Amino acid sequence: MADRILIKNGIVLTQDASLGELPRADVLVEDGRIAAVGRDLTADDARVIDADGDIVIPGFIDTHRHTWETSIRTSAPDYALITYFGSILDKFAPHYRPDDVYAGNLWGALECLNAGITTLVDWSHIINTPDHADAGIKGLQESEIRSVYAYGFGNTSLVDWWFGPDYQGSVLTSDGPDARRIRKQYFSSDDGLITMSLATRGPNFCKPEVVQHDWALADELGLNITVHVAMDRFGYTKMQVAGLRDMNLLRPNTTYIHASHLTPEEWALVRDSGGNVSFAPQIEVQMGHGWAPAVTALEYGVPIGLSSDVATTASADQFTQMHSILGSERGRKHQEAWDADLDGLQPSPGLITSRQVLEWATLGGAKVAGIEDRTGSITPGKQADLVIIDGKAVNVAPIIDPVGAVVCAADVSNVRTVMVAGNVVKDDFRLKASLDAPRRAVEASRDYLVSRFGDPDPGWLPVKALA
Repeated sequence: MADRILIKNGIVLTQDASLGELPRADVLVEDGRIAAVGRDLTADDARVIDADGDIVIPGFIDTHRHTWETSIRTSAPDYALITYFGSILDKFAPHYRPDDVYAGNLWGALECLNAGITTLVDWSHIINTPDHADAGIKGLQESEIRSVYAYGFGNTSLVDWWFGPDYQGSVLTSDGPDARRIRKQYFSSDDGLITMSLATRGPNFCKPEVVQHDWALADELGLNITVHVAMDRFGYTKMQVAGLRDMNLLRPNTTYIHASHLTPEEWALVRDSGGNVSFAPQIEVQMGHGWAPAVTALEYGVPIGLSSDVATTASADQFTQMHSILGSERGRKHQEAWDADLDGLQPSPGLITSRQVLEWATLGGAKVAGIEDRTGSITPGKQADLVIIDGKAVNVAPIIDPVGAVVCAADVSNVRTVMVAGNVVKDDFRLKASLDAPRRAVEASRDYLVSRFGDPDPGWLPVKALA
């Protein structure tokens, strides 16, 4: 890692309210941090990156991804959520070995970096054994991504974990002793490149004493909580936030994932308790969770982050999420205006903007992940998590509104340079990591897991045809 890097003459979208959008500016990086942002900066012995005509943004932040599923990417393109529970979680997850978790996490994290995602919240509900947890963390470490390891759970059947008749017993909780080991062994400091949170179920999925156990464990270990709520039409997901209130378990910095069907009362509870939401807009509309209710979150002043959720069913990059939430949420408000027979000569009320969407993919994501103090904006003093997007590409040029270029036009192929804490991990459109061994590992993992699944669904290629 160069001690000093000077990015020259870029279009800098800082996401810092005091600095704003700079049509031509430089960014100086020293010792892994942003040292200065401005015009005509100089620095002796710095590596200079010419960004003339390119767009410089903070690194994207994925606030909720089941990274272990990378090994079975696109195995379920047509699944609804209920089918996903019965097939992916019940037929694949129990067969996962530690090596499969390692391969999926490493390859998935490298995929993130290639797409300009510099921070990943890894929602790891594949902790079938302590070795599975160690393997997942190892994959994140080797990728060199910034990440929040959301320690979850595991079982012989994850459907039993979610919906089983017996919710008692330590096997069905986030294992207290091993969570303590993970916290002590890997995350004794909260200042590292990888930090820890607790992935939990919450009310309705288990007995109150199990929920109380998990929230008490998070309090004991000083961890934020991330939990799925209000998704699809399952009775299990209804009124979960109200249930947490009834158990006195509302906590600040809790992430409520999906939140597609929260009641007005629950939105107020999330706001008043200092919570936030993570939306996976492509997955939510595709798999039937519900809309990503960004307008509602804005009305209640609840911080928003974006996520890719599952690679089994959709693309796992922030360009996809930005396109999806801008289109789906504006489409929903346009339809409401049509249904209300509003005058079409006026804009539909409640339309989100491209600038809001870019904020959710960067600074908003940092707030949700609990790391706004160190990343999410191009602010002097913060760690240098930066992305340069090619402004000369055939699908991006000519640039008029640079935010529109990022949110509406660019894609993964336009990610030219990626930096995590000043470490250049992608340079001149190529990841610096060697990909051969990680790819062979994830392909071997796929072959093994598909072989254990049983007869593939119609349309799946047999393993021998994929080799």
